[in-house]
Amino acid sequence: MLKARNVCRLPPMNMPLNKIAFLYNVRHNYPDPNEKRIQLDTDFDDPATIEWMIKHFKNLGLEVLPIEANEEAYLRLYENKDKIDLVFNFAEGLHGRDRECHIPAMLEMLKIPYTGGSPLTEALVLDKAIAKDVLRSHGVPVLPHQVFLTGNEELNSELKYPLIVKPNSQGSSAGITNDSVVEDENGLRRRLKFVISNFKQKALVEPFLDGREFSVPILGNDPPEVLPIIESDHSTLPPGLRPIDSLDVKWIIEEASGGANFICPAKISSDLEEKIKRICLQAWEVLQLCDFCRVDTRCDRAGNPYILEINSPAGLIPPEVSMTSYFPLSARVAGIDYETLLKRIISAACIRYGIEYK
Repeated sequence: MLKARNVCRLPPMNMPLNKIAFLYNVRHNYPDPNEKRIQLDTDFDDPATIEWMIKHFKNLGLEVLPIEANEEAYLRLYENKDKIDLVFNFAEGLHGRDRECHIPAMLEMLKIPYTGGSPLTEALVLDKAIAKDVLRSHGVPVLPHQVFLTGNEELNSELKYPLIVKPNSQGSSAGITNDSVVEDENGLRRRLKFVISNFKQKALVEPFLDGREFSVPILGNDPPEVLPIIESDHSTLPPGLRPIDSLDVKWIIEEASGGANFICPAKISSDLEEKIKRICLQAWEVLQLCDFCRVDTRCDRAGNPYILEINSPAGLIPPEVSMTSYFPLSARVAGIDYETLLKRIISAACIRYGIEYK
């Protein structure tokens, strides 16, 4: 097993942890595959998720300052910078292609410690195409892909149907439906137009793999720990739905099933498990991730795994709200309850900064 080198450790600050700020983005409408506008907020979290996370932080004995990551976030951080010991960065950012790096950049400017990746790391992982280019340059297996700015560009000859079309800088399956998998030129052009016009961003096109799909939570540093791997059991999906983690599947079917379409830990050979863990830790190291993230992978028909995308920060919906959030689900299988999971993420960041936290 590859031991990822520690790229996250910072000079010690020699201070105790008493008060954290919790940075988040909140949505006010549940994700709906039929409402294009609402899909723009899919990466954000429901008010109940934020409320329960705050309760759990307080149960850990922490004083919590909740700050919504909107245009006024910098002012709140500036006003409280001398009182905040650590920020739990759960924010997705509001605007622009690099929105996930906005809060980390503010925190670096204000010299406030925080969980998760640096501004550069967060900007990279949000841009799926560039992240794949960086990973490929380091020998990490990713699929060939093409970015479309207008939807009129000629398709690269190396890309063969069926293909899948995604927004380049969205998470949580936003923009992913049955129609995302295209079989011909007409289907490709229709989907490119949909993604570019509705999400106001580039569209990513890559081969559609119909092998097994896995989600891989990674926790801590020095070295990072791979938690039990989750497999999406597409055989349980209703007729007519493609075997993908679409918006319908992730936000409606998974929730209705209570996670019955998950297999965790995944029932895979030791050889495949080793391959998946190796490439995910390679991605962690190359992109200089910290504290926690989730890596989505999928296999081709020959059983070769490829990195699809990186989720940082990974979703952490509390069990009081949902039992299907991937990272907490995997942690429970590993014997880690929700508050212990939060504590371990915080502890990982505190170790990097030399902050005392027990």
